[in-house]
Amino acid sequence: MLVTGSNGFVGKSLCRTLRVGGSTVRAAVRKAAGADEINVGDLNGKTDWRIALQGCDVVFHLAARVHVMSDRDQDPLRAYRDVNVDGTLNLARQAVQAGVRRFVFVSSVKVNGESTTTQPFRSSDVPMPCDPYGQSKMEAEQALQQLGRETGLEVVIVRPPLVYGPGVKANFLNLIKLVQKGVPLPFGSISNFRSMVALDNLVDLLIVCSKHPDAPGNIFMVSDGADMGIKELVTKIANAMNKRLWLVPVPVGLMIGAAKLLGKQGVVDRLFGSLQVDIAHTQATLAWQPVVTSQAAIDKTVEQFFLVNDRKKK
Repeated sequence: MLVTGSNGFVGKSLCRTLRVGGSTVRAAVRKAAGADEINVGDLNGKTDWRIALQGCDVVFHLAARVHVMSDRDQDPLRAYRDVNVDGTLNLARQAVQAGVRRFVFVSSVKVNGESTTTQPFRSSDVPMPCDPYGQSKMEAEQALQQLGRETGLEVVIVRPPLVYGPGVKANFLNLIKLVQKGVPLPFGSISNFRSMVALDNLVDLLIVCSKHPDAPGNIFMVSDGADMGIKELVTKIANAMNKRLWLVPVPVGLMIGAAKLLGKQGVVDRLFGSLQVDIAHTQATLAWQPVVTSQAAIDKTVEQFFLVNDRKKK
């Protein structure tokens, strides 16, 4: 099996889990350092994958130009397309030539859009990407599906929402740090629902997608199956820390206005807005259920957070 993006947050966990399960894994990286790693350089439409693909029957494609809040590239869409569309299709075409049977592509819920109101996102919804990253992921999906129809390559697409687990960064890590400080949090008036997926649950689904006979040709939404708002999330984090939580009912409009002044509108949208996905199709098609609960996954994430902090202090 070939795993691209193998040194990333999800890729590391996927490689480790596959190896524990007895699979032979070839990890594609920009600069190889280990015996099981292979150097492929930058990901684009000209990357040479021939050596990396030799003898592989399954490709997990995780590598991508990831979403950033403030993209400074002069032509962001072109930059995303170079990696996420041209780079993906180039890999898939070479995979066909190498005799690869199945191609598992990690896309993004951003193909569906940025937020939900009354109905959760489904894989059958008309795509509504709102930024260059989501646009590039949608185009990559479409190109892979067309290639699958033309060549017989078994294409499976997974659209994760926010992924969290040990080693998580960005907003999720910031929330952990806020709860740790024990300061009052201004989330008491917020009522929202967000789908998230624990790292263990996403990795388990990807492996199922690589094996299940009914997976090819499908797009799968994934989550923990238990959506929660910001209040429930910080409560679960506090529970993991055995820490008392103080939520202050600050008016939402006031916080949104302050965020705009500070240039943090995007952060507020992600913390306070709703984004839900429907995993019924995933569960029914693959007979899949999340392997860990959100509280268990948050407990594990918080435990790792404290272990890392303890190491830094020594």
